[in-house]
Amino acid sequence: MSVNQYPSAVPDTLNTGVAHNARVWNYWVGGKDHYEVDQQVGDQVATVFPVIRDVARADREFLGRAVRFLASERGVRQYLDIGTGLPTLENTHEIAQRVAPESRIVYVDNDPIVLVHARSLLVGAPQGATDYIDADVHRPDTIIEGASATLDLDRPVAVMMLGILNFILDTDQALDTVRRIMAAVPSGSYLVMTHPTTDTDLGGEGNVEAMEFWNANATPPITARTRAEISAFFEGLDLLAPGLVSCSRWRAGSESPDVLPQFGAVAVKP
Repeated sequence: MSVNQYPSAVPDTLNTGVAHNARVWNYWVGGKDHYEVDQQVGDQVATVFPVIRDVARADREFLGRAVRFLASERGVRQYLDIGTGLPTLENTHEIAQRVAPESRIVYVDNDPIVLVHARSLLVGAPQGATDYIDADVHRPDTIIEGASATLDLDRPVAVMMLGILNFILDTDQALDTVRRIMAAVPSGSYLVMTHPTTDTDLGGEGNVEAMEFWNANATPPITARTRAEISAFFEGLDLLAPGLVSCSRWRAGSESPDVLPQFGAVAVKP
């Protein structure tokens, strides 16, 4: 695996005195790559919003189902995973290359600790390729430029944006980011997304207080959006069944898991 670095909006030095999303998320899903401050903030958020651990696990399980579906049923062999987070079990490249070892995966993140772990852990099958770009989601052109070194952008790509657009606080900028990235990939490409919501039918009202606490005590700042706002990210794309739903319920088979305040969907570019 090669590691490409590009300028990002965060400093190169690792700040372990402030809770960071990648490490807190790792704590919530049962990982070990976090610091005491991450655990403290994670516990406080869970006190305010008890389902957050379930949301974190459901988001991860959604990733697994989505990648298996795309690799097995749609024949996708290229993945651009933006907002990778800390590596854990069943990463995108592991799932995709288990189905098709020739699959090519590019991970994107800008947290220094994620970069350190990616160098040692995100090593894929020799038949394919697994690369990592140190880049910021606010700079989609940089992401596309870096990804093109590993991915053939004339062939379909699954763009993975799980729990990342909520860190672009300005909705117009978030929409522009999605549109620019999807414009750079060809017909037959996919957008795979999860996003927290404030919608009450999914229990999203609890996100309001939890995110207020987070934004005062951790980094980067985060926002939730309504169903209508999240639906707008898929304009011009064709949503696949079952559409935009709680990520816990997306192609969950015969199970009927709890509805959680995190939307998930997969759409194809016509």
